[in-house]
Amino acid sequence: MKHTINEIFRSPKFVTGFVILMLMLLVVIIYPLLVPADPLEIIAMGTFFEPGVYVNVYDSIGSKAYTLNLSDAQQKRIDSRLGEQERLDMQEWLVTLGIPEEDIELEDTEKLLELWENNYDPTLRFKGMTNARRKYFGRLDVSLEGLLASEGVIIALEDEETGELAQKDIVEQNDYVNIGQVPNVRVLPLGTDNFGRDMLTELVSATATSLEIGIVAGLIATLIGLTLGLLAGYVGGWLDDIIMFITNLFTVIPSFVLLVLISYSIGQEQRGAVTVAVVIGFTSWVWTTRAVRAQVISLRNRDHVNLSKLSGHSIAYVIVADILPYIASYVVMAFILQISSGILAEASLSILGLGPKTTEVPTLGLMMNWAMIYSAHILGKWWAYFPVIGVIALVSFSMNLMNTGLDQVFNPALRE
Repeated sequence: MKHTINEIFRSPKFVTGFVILMLMLLVVIIYPLLVPADPLEIIAMGTFFEPGVYVNVYDSIGSKAYTLNLSDAQQKRIDSRLGEQERLDMQEWLVTLGIPEEDIELEDTEKLLELWENNYDPTLRFKGMTNARRKYFGRLDVSLEGLLASEGVIIALEDEETGELAQKDIVEQNDYVNIGQVPNVRVLPLGTDNFGRDMLTELVSATATSLEIGIVAGLIATLIGLTLGLLAGYVGGWLDDIIMFITNLFTVIPSFVLLVLISYSIGQEQRGAVTVAVVIGFTSWVWTTRAVRAQVISLRNRDHVNLSKLSGHSIAYVIVADILPYIASYVVMAFILQISSGILAEASLSILGLGPKTTEVPTLGLMMNWAMIYSAHILGKWWAYFPVIGVIALVSFSMNLMNTGLDQVFNPALRE
């Protein structure tokens, strides 16, 4: 046993896959301890916030201000609101108005803003310009207001006695706050999803749930396949015929179609994560049964099996003691593949809207479903779907590496 384990962990492919999977499990276990937040808690008033560090504006104004004279601060401020695309959009509007293109200096910010301020009229409607485009130019005009101003922003409060606004403070353009001194800061490495939920927290929880579904589905499928395969292969006869008839029947009907029909018939309110895992397990045992049966048929007439029969041992004893140990490695490999296929099956079901109900726990498939429904791929909100695809691919890749490594260890034809 010790020698076998040493051989397994000498396989580079198995070790690589195992390390990837263990790192993912560590993240799934440790992250909720460090960030004990509800993965489905809506924290953002809006959809698809970009990844980044979010500082509370109210608290930042009240924090101690420091003066930093950075030479490129003004240029960065201008570039953040008036980039290359915004300049081209302004040129488009001005040319449509009738101003010659050669009179528009895109690189001269001061002249461009002056030209825009003197000519832009939000009430004008140009032929062929959509209403959405016209509203965009309105928003652009608002964002450019005071772009070149050098004075600070006045903070005013209403006087309770007179009802007039009185200056409370002024925020200069070179005022900075230490982010460590701002009491409310939220880091969103993956932004938020279409519901305004923290994508990273949701992704970690979804990975844990999907792994749980994969393990439960893999256990069920492997146990059913192993039991039926052992009985069909060893006992044979009419029992083998019945088991193979059922197996062939399930083979003819595509398992995914059967999975879709069963999931649909259950109804969303009854489809919890465990329920979906059980359904996947009960529709994924066919290939394991056939493979185990083939292995057992090749073993049942071996000398040690015949000797055990002559010794008067029961069928159950012969199967467990004399056959099962010889196919144990194959069963482990089948179990690993069943976990991977279970995760992929759940993702496929959820994308179709037939996965676990959306009000309990997130899964990788549900996150893909939400991103697809709210057009994240069309809007360019990559953080809503690309990390999910990456996790699914990483889980499948790690398990397939582990399976390949085990195959190289236990399959004599593949040993180097």
